[in-house]
Amino acid sequence: MSIFIFRFFIIVLITLTGYFFPPFYLAPYFGAATGFLLSIVIVYLETRIRKSQFKVIWSSAIGTFAGVLLGWALGSIYQTIASDNSTTTFIRIFFLLIMPYIGFLVGTRKFEWLEPPHLFHFFKEKNVGRSSYMILDTSVIIDGRIADICDTAFIGGTLVIPQFILKELQFVADSADGMKRQRGRRGLDVLDHIQKSSQVSTIISEIDFPEVKDVDSKLVELAKQMDAKIITNDFNLNKVAQLQGLHVLNINELANALKPVVLPGETIKVFILKEGKEKDQGVAYLDDGTMVVVDNSRKMIGQNIDVTVTSVLQTTVGKMIFGRYNDVSR
Repeated sequence: MSIFIFRFFIIVLITLTGYFFPPFYLAPYFGAATGFLLSIVIVYLETRIRKSQFKVIWSSAIGTFAGVLLGWALGSIYQTIASDNSTTTFIRIFFLLIMPYIGFLVGTRKFEWLEPPHLFHFFKEKNVGRSSYMILDTSVIIDGRIADICDTAFIGGTLVIPQFILKELQFVADSADGMKRQRGRRGLDVLDHIQKSSQVSTIISEIDFPEVKDVDSKLVELAKQMDAKIITNDFNLNKVAQLQGLHVLNINELANALKPVVLPGETIKVFILKEGKEKDQGVAYLDDGTMVVVDNSRKMIGQNIDVTVTSVLQTTVGKMIFGRYNDVSR
């Protein structure tokens, strides 16, 4: 209630000021009307400022001030070209109006351009290639393998954690569903581990897109704006981002690429874990999770045996290895 009282007094005081001290030689009543309209504009701006982030306000103010300086400089330059006073006045007023407006738009819509790290990066020598920023999405954070990759120092550049991803993780961690709650807390623990790691640098991005509701769409927009890569293991996000010309690092594709190459005819040692679907089949798994289907091995469940690889099948979910156990006792 106090804020409404404060606004009311502001409107009354500015209106009375316009009445007793009318600007531009206006009559008192017209001065009061002018003061009233200006006070309404001020109150409206105050309500908008309350809803805005500080860095947006700061950037818009810096952009407007820079626009004023640039407009004054351009007007002064063109003043020497014009041949009559009317043209000179028009040019100066034009630049003094349009340049602050452009500066204000840049400050509100592209406020990250005016952030100190971005300005510092602008004056540095540009590297050949893409940006060193890599944005983490929710799925890859909850998955957890990104933390192990970071610990190996294979990740170069800066990991970007968007604020809207943190909000989504917190929402999942506060879920009434026990499984979702556990996944969300795991994701927060993974982020804490990554931030404490000395092998990689991280930043929290405050950039948001209120008009975009879907989190994946926000990630795509953020990657475009920062010229960054997206680290994910979400198949749909991977395809959408690639269709829009973005560079995507898929953890699942990395895991498949790192699986050992096994050729037909080679011998590998496996532990038969359970029986297979067909007669006399046993099933084993390599250390990376690759399934190995072994013929003539059902009776060897619970034992380590040497298997001769007969074929390797590449599927959409990974590799499957087929082999045969040569029972020498036969």
